[in-house]
Amino acid sequence: QVQLVESGGGSVQAGGSLRLSCAASGRTVGSYAMGWFRQAPGKEREFVAAISWSGSNTLYADSVKGRFTISRTNAKTTVYLQMNSLNAEDTAVYYCAAARDYRTSITRREEYEYDYWGQGTQVTVSS
Repeated sequence: QVQLVESGGGSVQAGGSLRLSCAASGRTVGSYAMGWFRQAPGKEREFVAAISWSGSNTLYADSVKGRFTISRTNAKTTVYLQMNSLNAEDTAVYYCAAARDYRTSITRREEYEYDYWGQGTQVTVSS
């Protein structure tokens, strides 16, 4: 079992920045690829960014490419989402997710590919 706890959400004005963190704990915590998803009010949850177990590969949704950066610590216990140039469309609850991985460089963008989820953290961007 892996536990994921997100932090770093909050309210920010358009054009501002936030950094989300996701701390992972539990068995074999280092054997997971990680991802971030978000769900805006009245909308389905959508993919935001993913990083492989190795950290060598990343993947982004077109809507955040060039503005958001996903990274993870060398110990692979924490994953970050640096969000710059935020706009009102980025307002959502952001979820961290972990996918079992056997130390590959594969990134994943589909919800069904992930095995564990955090509780989410709210990001609100005011224009």
